[in-house]
Amino acid sequence: MKQPTLRDVPAVTRAVAILRLLGRSDAPLGVNAIARDLGLVPSTCLHILRVLADEGLVAFDPRAKRYTLAVGILALARSALSRNGFARAVQPELDRLAARFGVTAIGVEVFGLRHMVVVAIAHAALGVRLHVDIGSRFPALISATGRCLAAFGGHPWDEIEERFRRLRWHDAPSFDDWRAEVETVRRTGYSLDEGRYIEGVTILGVPVTDEAGRMPHALVAIGITEQIRRLGPETLAAALREPAAQLSGTAVP
Repeated sequence: MKQPTLRDVPAVTRAVAILRLLGRSDAPLGVNAIARDLGLVPSTCLHILRVLADEGLVAFDPRAKRYTLAVGILALARSALSRNGFARAVQPELDRLAARFGVTAIGVEVFGLRHMVVVAIAHAALGVRLHVDIGSRFPALISATGRCLAAFGGHPWDEIEERFRRLRWHDAPSFDDWRAEVETVRRTGYSLDEGRYIEGVTILGVPVTDEAGRMPHALVAIGITEQIRRLGPETLAAALREPAAQLSGTAVP
């Protein structure tokens, strides 16, 4: 099926960029700082911020003249997650995986070749935790999940390569090596990223496919590399593949 043509809507794009910037920032930001970071005209930036504030999505401190995200964002997020059938279905499986293996287990939703978002998570009950949470957003083709998407997403290789070359890794593979790894994922049904994306961290991913055999979601296990080696990647992959198979063809976005 031919994909619909997307037209630029600058005001929407800028509003989303502002929300994401405020979400990444550890401190409130002023208009000029936001405009400078995003390359916006300050007056345009101010107008968008005022609309977002009026909608309850950002909050303004009149004394400091700074903006932050507001609780209206939480209401939208809770509403989205409450309707996410995949997140509800996968959460008990993630809880079991985290408890059994001591890894961080996550469920992600994939948005084309643009990005993937964590929609469900279970943290290991250990002293070491990786900074991943609900709503965390990553490039779609990065790490183990990205190899799964390249193998099972049904996207043309020219588009995949163009996106791949924008990625930032700790230890980046060549495109030819990465493509060979993708073919291995297609045969084995799982992907292993051992320190390529994050030094000292191993990430293992398996696809959750729809009725057409394409990948809208994935299950992922994350742990310290030595820990995953002790567990055995094949053992962990088998434990991930079981719930992924149950959810494949039935999970709803």
